[in-house]
Amino acid sequence: LGLTIAAGSVGKQFADDLSLPGRDSQEATDLVEQYFPAQINGSNPVLFKAGKGKITDQQNQALVDATVKDLKDADGVASVVGPFSQQGQAQISKDQRIAYASVTLVDGPGELSVDEADDLVGIATAKEGGELDVAVGGYLGQQVSSPSTESSEAVGLTVAAIVLVLTFGSLIAMGMPILTALIGLLCGLGTITLLSNVLTISTTSPTLATMIGLGVGIDYALFIVTRHRSGLAAGLDPEEAAARATATAGGAVLFAGTTVIIALLALGLAGIPLVWTLGYAAAIAVLAAILVALTFLPALLSWVGHGIERLRVPLPHSTHPDNRAHGWARWAEWVADHPWLSATIGVVILLVLAWPATNMKLGQEDLGQLPTDTQTRQAYDLTTEGFGVGDNGPFLIAIETNGDTAAVKKVSQAVAADKGVGVVTPPETSKDGQAVIFTAVPTTSPSSFATQDTVNRLRKHAIPNAIGNGKAEAHVGGVTAGYIDLGDEISENLPFLIAVVVLLSVLLLLLAFRSIVIPLQAALMNLISILAAYGIITFVFQEGRGTSLIGLDGTVPVVSFLPLVMFAILFGLSMDYQVFLLTQVREAHKLTGKNRHAVIEGLAGSARVITSAAAIMVAVFASFILNGDPVVKQFGVGLAFAVAIDATVVRCLLVPSTLVLTSRWNWWLPGWLERGLPHLDIEGNEFYENR
Repeated sequence: LGLTIAAGSVGKQFADDLSLPGRDSQEATDLVEQYFPAQINGSNPVLFKAGKGKITDQQNQALVDATVKDLKDADGVASVVGPFSQQGQAQISKDQRIAYASVTLVDGPGELSVDEADDLVGIATAKEGGELDVAVGGYLGQQVSSPSTESSEAVGLTVAAIVLVLTFGSLIAMGMPILTALIGLLCGLGTITLLSNVLTISTTSPTLATMIGLGVGIDYALFIVTRHRSGLAAGLDPEEAAARATATAGGAVLFAGTTVIIALLALGLAGIPLVWTLGYAAAIAVLAAILVALTFLPALLSWVGHGIERLRVPLPHSTHPDNRAHGWARWAEWVADHPWLSATIGVVILLVLAWPATNMKLGQEDLGQLPTDTQTRQAYDLTTEGFGVGDNGPFLIAIETNGDTAAVKKVSQAVAADKGVGVVTPPETSKDGQAVIFTAVPTTSPSSFATQDTVNRLRKHAIPNAIGNGKAEAHVGGVTAGYIDLGDEISENLPFLIAVVVLLSVLLLLLAFRSIVIPLQAALMNLISILAAYGIITFVFQEGRGTSLIGLDGTVPVVSFLPLVMFAILFGLSMDYQVFLLTQVREAHKLTGKNRHAVIEGLAGSARVITSAAAIMVAVFASFILNGDPVVKQFGVGLAFAVAIDATVVRCLLVPSTLVLTSRWNWWLPGWLERGLPHLDIEGNEFYENR
């Protein structure tokens, strides 16, 4: 309650930080900040389209001029260049039906609050009506264009509730994971919202945190409630059952959740501010889910007591906590009897799914695919209609002359001559004459791979050839070039991050299961399943197979930061199911010492819970496909398919079959390493065994 009230009182300020130290786009930004400080925030176009006649008609012009005047008088506006001013002659389309005013704000993208943006957009669109269409672009329009997530959350929670009812057979038991997850989500989002007022947190972070927070919150509570019901069935008092469930399943939740948090925080090693904010925002949501599951939920379980089994729902199958799923037992026996066939089938399925990833190319978000009722999409469409699609993502060419003034004209001519550039604006010189900037408008959309090729040609050939041996330095910047640099940066950092996360996970599993083979096997399985998720993303979005089914008009580039963030999330989440499965296998192995029997017992005893937890996670992630943002859709599709694959093909087919094949080597650990490792009991069973 405290976090929610505090977050609501201070408001939220989310923005995308595209700073990339050492990259060409950042060099351009630094030059602008040094020599043209008034322009560092860029401008926000307010587009006007005449409903009848031309925008230059007297009546339409009067409405535009009135809007420009109102914007100039508004708080937070530094300057406005209207289309009918001397400076704004180029801001009217050739057919004179569309024009735009260029609005410069006092606050930059990381400082503009949602409330301030709402007020300014309200002023800009006040004259909108039958005679005039108005849309606001730039970061001002983007601040008010975040698609709502309420419908996604409602769908996800509804499906999760159905799965929980089928799992527990009780409405009371079903409600506990839902309530726990919602409280954890409110805590996580409240914290993230408060932090957004002092840190620059990505606009996608709250939605991603909602997806992850809901998914893991319900799953973690599911594990604890399942163990609690087993304790009640064994005759324990509710208080003792809740305590033991927290000490055992809660220990596994803490371990599994910690691996997710470590994987997410490892994104900071990439050194990319945008990616880092996504990582720690999601990690905050996971931490909140863990804390609520280990504090609020045990108290709730103890308070409800035996009433957890009330409001039973008639089902065709048993939901008794000690009833082993016979179907999974038969499946486990089949896998154990045919390990080579099972492993081969699993590998083939994953490789087929992963194959499209070999052609994956990273791009930037396509604003032209946002919902048509958002300001950003409307501004994008009006810009495309009036001035060409390239005007949605112009390049900023920044030149530091270093005394070589002749280079300015040469660079301008070389840029204009490139086949991917349509228009070049007149150069603007700084007061001291040390720097020059101008804008180059590409002929292709910001998200087009052809635009990436244009930027690369300008940087590698056109500009260096124009400067020759001169002293001038020129850089290609702007938001579009920044996203291209972001993709390059991520491509270079992805192998390093993968290596770090895999190494950390191997060390954690080594401590938990005291085995050499199991951690290496788990790392390999996780990598293959994540590659399969990459393949699905490429197949659906980049190749456009089925995009119309998820509300998109055509192909969409795989957004540059998606593979990096998805890897951290999925590697952490897959460890949850791996830990839950392996603890069951190890427990059975301790009792009998027989590997094949342990694998069968472990899979038969954990498969129902794993698949139920995965079904909930899939439902939550898949529900966000309803979100209008193409980036959120990509996360929804990728994470939903990945969890489904991981919980079925990997955990219920590939992992048990390889455990059977590796047989006695599963629990092998060299003596010197055995003596040096600290003892880590994930589920606290040794404590209760000793009691």
